[in-house]
Amino acid sequence: MSTPSSSTLSTSATELDLESCVGMMRAGSKTFFAASRLLPQRMRAASVALYAFCRVADDLVDGAEYSPTQSLKLLHHRLDRVYQGQPTEAIEDQALALVVQQYQLPRLLLDGLLEGFAWDAEGRRYDTLEQLHSYAARVAGTVGGMMCWIMGIRHPVALARACELGVAMQLTNIARDVGDDARMGRIYLPYAWLQEAGITPQEWLQQPECTPALQSVVSRLLDEADRLYEQASAGIANLPKDCRPAILAARLIYAEIGHQLRRNGLNSVDHRAVVGTPTKLMLLGQSHLSAAWIKPAEHPPKPLDAIAYLVDGCVAQVACETAHAPSTATSSRSAVDKIEWMLVLFERLAHERRDAMEAPRVLH
Repeated sequence: MSTPSSSTLSTSATELDLESCVGMMRAGSKTFFAASRLLPQRMRAASVALYAFCRVADDLVDGAEYSPTQSLKLLHHRLDRVYQGQPTEAIEDQALALVVQQYQLPRLLLDGLLEGFAWDAEGRRYDTLEQLHSYAARVAGTVGGMMCWIMGIRHPVALARACELGVAMQLTNIARDVGDDARMGRIYLPYAWLQEAGITPQEWLQQPECTPALQSVVSRLLDEADRLYEQASAGIANLPKDCRPAILAARLIYAEIGHQLRRNGLNSVDHRAVVGTPTKLMLLGQSHLSAAWIKPAEHPPKPLDAIAYLVDGCVAQVACETAHAPSTATSSRSAVDKIEWMLVLFERLAHERRDAMEAPRVLH
């Protein structure tokens, strides 16, 4: 079976619904989008560029156009080109290449993300919490690490807390989406926990239902997410002051999903916990006021085992980054300008496309 060429992808990327690219963050993760509104202007372009590539990569692996194996092979090829400074014509690749150029973003983080996508494609099961941590570290901890890195923070403790925050968010997602995942034939809850609760995973998958036993497992997972939220919170104090409100907002809103799930009776089979707009606005305001008061931990805990390799890899890159630091601020500013230009282009093309779609059609 032949592998799709990069030129084919570039053509299809150009023909994608550009409005969905502009709204990618808004539609794909309403929580992340809401929190991102608190990011300083200097951070928005890079964060949207990262999110766009991650989202397109996820959609490509889940899509029907190519097999998961083909999609992953193609994504690794695209990353090769990004890191060679020769991205494909796909605008998300070009934007990512500029982020990589400006921030010397460790490829380890993006490779880890793709590895998590590969685990999904394999239908891998997770018997223990530690195995689930490893999955969450790849599909979400890596994103936390990337955000921390582009904020200019290289300290291992801050990187560890950022990755752990991503893991906590993914555990919340898993607890919230038990029913949706089951309807797609997937279980992300630890198999050992289900069996301890008297649930046979494969039998339950045939007829998913909310039972007290399942509720106990969901509650247990939320407890672990809350533990990691608490552990990660102190790391926010290590971020630039103007970035803290956005990250605290994301942490509070994601944790609130878990609180809402508890208020729903821990039933994530028949209902999907949602944080309403008024609550989000309240938490956004709270984060803006509270971010300045967060203090770093006096005795930082040991990093979660699953994210240790990400932290170690980033720390190893610091020496390379120091040796190859940009000689002037002009080149850095130029990269930011290019990313922002691409985002403006996204918006302009999206508006043009929407106007064209909304214009009255003339029948001949």
